Amino acid sequence: MTKVLAIDVGGTKLIYAVINEKGEFLSEVKRTSTPKNIEDLKAVFKQIVLENENNVDMIAFATAGAVNITNTKVDSSTPNLPAGYNDIDFSLLSKKPVYVENDANCAAWAEYKVGSAIGINNNITITLGTGVGGGFIVDGRLLRGKSGRGGEVGSMKINGRGRECTCHRKDCFESYASGTGLKLTAQEVALNDEVFNSSIYSSKKAEEVTTYDIIDGLKKDDEYSKKVFNIWKQDLVIGLINIVNIFDPEIIVISGGMGEFINTEEIQNLINNEIVVSPVQIKLAKAGNYSGMIGTALLACEKYDN
Repeated sequence: MTKVLAIDVGGTKLIYAVINEKGEFLSEVKRTSTPKNIEDLKAVFKQIVLENENNVDMIAFATAGAVNITNTKVDSSTPNLPAGYNDIDFSLLSKKPVYVENDANCAAWAEYKVGSAIGINNNITITLGTGVGGGFIVDGRLLRGKSGRGGEVGSMKINGRGRECTCHRKDCFESYASGTGLKLTAQEVALNDEVFNSSIYSSKKAEEVTTYDIIDGLKKDDEYSKKVFNIWKQDLVIGLINIVNIFDPEIIVISGGMGEFINTEEIQNLINNEIVVSPVQIKLAKAGNYSGMIGTALLACEKYDN
């Protein structure tokens, strides 16, 4: 049995556990806050590794950001993590083999091996949360591109409404289809559409309306909230249509917090009515909140056990 110490690095917390080559947990999941200082973060990494490395065969990290082709460093900007994060050489954190991979890629691999896309060799996982991420499985292999940065679907341009993204470019998929995108759409509609005047949130300033308000407003049959959500849904579908037309997957798996608010059958029908390739299935993720840990553990086993 291969044992992997799997660590999922988030902007607010780190979660970690020991997982085997089947994606099964061999220990309880532990959590700790993510330090805001890079030296403190490296110290936490070293402490977690030190406590576990004698009992495991390898170490595997799932993290935000594009990872280099050798799976040793994060190359791209990670604004939710401390300055200097991209300078960490993860391979130096342990005497055992160390593997690091983008968290969306890890989630996609987990869905492929133990989740909603088991055995489907052409599938895509889209994570809809504060941002938008994507992992692409093509002919049974994780698509990484020439430098390891492949699959940065959140940066795909989809609209011409001039909305600025967190990457400082305009009209990225992420700036419309994420939870943050839903909030921005809500604020734009509040400023520009009279439907807001009869909303249950009309006493708020436009900039005060949140993603949570819209989700709650849907439950209360608020017309403004329904209009905002329909615009968000249209933006999501536009991006998914583009992705399906390019990659022709059998399944798109939707993960992340925003996934629970969509009707997969409705989204599937909207996409299939527009695409020029064969029909696609839309499914919700099954690997759960630990998909990053599971995926990076399984990918590490693929790399170092072969």
